[in-house]
Amino acid sequence: MQVNTIKSGMLIGIACLLSILTLTSLKSLNIANYDVQADTLDRPPSFGFGRRATEKEISRLDTDVRPDGKGLPPGSGKAAEGKTVYAAKCAGCHGITGVEGPGDVLVTVKNPADQKAKSKNRTIGNYWPYATTVFDYIKRAMPFNQPGSLTDQEVYDLTAFLLSENGLIKPTERINAKTLPKVVMPAKDLFVPDDRRDGPEIR
Repeated sequence: MQVNTIKSGMLIGIACLLSILTLTSLKSLNIANYDVQADTLDRPPSFGFGRRATEKEISRLDTDVRPDGKGLPPGSGKAAEGKTVYAAKCAGCHGITGVEGPGDVLVTVKNPADQKAKSKNRTIGNYWPYATTVFDYIKRAMPFNQPGSLTDQEVYDLTAFLLSENGLIKPTERINAKTLPKVVMPAKDLFVPDDRRDGPEIR
């Protein structure tokens, strides 16, 4: 008991000494009374680089596609055409068949002997709750080095290709604003509405 008391006293003494040394150092550097906001008062309204985005540039990324299909543009797509677009603009990050990476795995591996099947990757086929999200995400965020550069036709074709590769539509099926929301995703019922409120019920 006495040994523990001595150790506690020593630790408290060391902590006090460190505090004194720290305050002394700050005063010697004239930092103790330094106003951290002082260096932001003379900032210019602009740093002289960049420019305002044009309406065309904003509209290219300002998309909002809902699960019921609202927000989908006119047009349609087919997996065969999407395969060509995928090879040119997506395979570099996601792999030739959508499982090789180095980017996210997009296609569910069906062969149980495949090592990638054992890693339980979250793919379009086993995790995404709505087919319309595939279109929405590709349209606004892909390809990684040029987000928003794909045409609606390319996005429809890519969406059809990826849904087909995941076994969610037939390879010959053509998708459009009416048919895409009707594709039933395996993970749809695994998601529940977030009904939390800003209070103690949030854990």
